[in-house]
Amino acid sequence: MRLEPKPTPPLGVTLLFPVAAIAATLVITSLLVLAAGASPFSVFYLVARGAAGTQFAALETLTRATPLIFTGLAVAVAFRAKLWNIGAEAQLYIGGVVTIVLGTGALPLPSFLLIPVIMLAAMAAGALLLLGPAVLKTRFGVDEVVTTLLLNFIVLLFVSMLLEGPLKDPMGLGWPQSQRVVAEAQLPRIIQGKRLHYGFVIALCAAAIVWVIMKKTVLGYEMRAVGHNAEAASFAGIPVNRVLMKTALLSGGLAALAGFSEVSGLKGNLTLDLSPGYGYSGIVVAMLAMLNPLGVVASAIFVAGIFVGADAMSRTAGVPSYIADVMVATALLTMVTAILMSRYRMRWR
Repeated sequence: MRLEPKPTPPLGVTLLFPVAAIAATLVITSLLVLAAGASPFSVFYLVARGAAGTQFAALETLTRATPLIFTGLAVAVAFRAKLWNIGAEAQLYIGGVVTIVLGTGALPLPSFLLIPVIMLAAMAAGALLLLGPAVLKTRFGVDEVVTTLLLNFIVLLFVSMLLEGPLKDPMGLGWPQSQRVVAEAQLPRIIQGKRLHYGFVIALCAAAIVWVIMKKTVLGYEMRAVGHNAEAASFAGIPVNRVLMKTALLSGGLAALAGFSEVSGLKGNLTLDLSPGYGYSGIVVAMLAMLNPLGVVASAIFVAGIFVGADAMSRTAGVPSYIADVMVATALLTMVTAILMSRYRMRWR
């Protein structure tokens, strides 16, 4: 068996790929729900109701979607240039660390200055963290999948060390957590009394800015060219290594914004469970969106809805909430398969 490239499909057909992937995911998940002794229709209804059935549920879904938008954008940017950034989780935590360092009183600035300064510093930290694997890739040919993946564990251990040492809250009763950021460093809530904060607005703005960069700028064109064929791009005069460096800086900075928004907008302090895997889930979000920055917003809300709805469903239907992890993982596999089948046809020798 061999694969042959297909002509580029029409836009209408391309838009059907995520729909087909989601439909296949629901079918496969239905089999597992049946094995658990529940009705698939009832479970999916409860998931949908738990994700958007009330104002509280809808706002919780948008709150959970906020870091997923940032990590999804980070992955989409990197993957577009075939820079395989698997380390968004590490960049997220570094963004959280910088937010705590600067947001606990180190900078006596008013809120309208302090928040942008922390944002930029967090982005710089995440960008520099991904720059290392990018340099190793371009200079020495080191596989960035390995280096970025291992950085996730290194950074998590580094954060653990900080929370047991210099960043530990002396009033935290011994728990490994940092002090809370000052009021001037906190993102305000969109609706008072609810958890949704202005990090969601920043995420929407980031998606729009990334779309403009990808579609309307020279850098976006160069990133797409390098992603399609690095050798051809180099032959055409595009500085491939420089483009990969710029891609790494942008991708790492976007992922770090997820850590900033979680600490400054939602949690208020830094703990080891700041992220339940937002960096890894960002890969699913980006693939479901077919690496489209605006599509990332929709796919992030969809994935967040699954997680929020599954929590509510498990309490009613008796089906474990881990079904959400299965659904997200299956969605990734079916989406990758759909993209593969759309671009190649199988030929039997």
